Amino acid sequence: MKFLVVDDSPTMRRIVTNALKEIGYEDVAEAEDGEDAVTKLESDSFDFLVTDWNMPNMNGLELTQHVRSHETYGDMPILMVTTRGMKEDVMAAMQARVNNYVVKPFTPDVLREKIEMILKIA
Repeated sequence: MKFLVVDDSPTMRRIVTNALKEIGYEDVAEAEDGEDAVTKLESDSFDFLVTDWNMPNMNGLELTQHVRSHETYGDMPILMVTTRGMKEDVMAAMQARVNNYVVKPFTPDVLREKIEMILKIA
């Protein structure tokens, strides 16, 4: 399973990537914002998207909306990993059709649980 991790913070990308590897997902690529993610999605094949919300150029909500409207990869599972924990934010992300939502900081176990929940449903 190939993951694309999208976050404007190199440190946060490394944390998410390391957590994914710790729970057994070795095939991970990174993008620095939504625009970079779209470029990578259009030039490569991914099975799962993990994205931050707050990013320049194209934020995670806009990226989710782009992915959901795309014919080729519109059904890809999306996990939003963000500091935005307000109920309104979670509702907005769910309306954009993310599959699940994790508030930072998180542990690898929480990441595993959320990914497993998404994969059981998909």
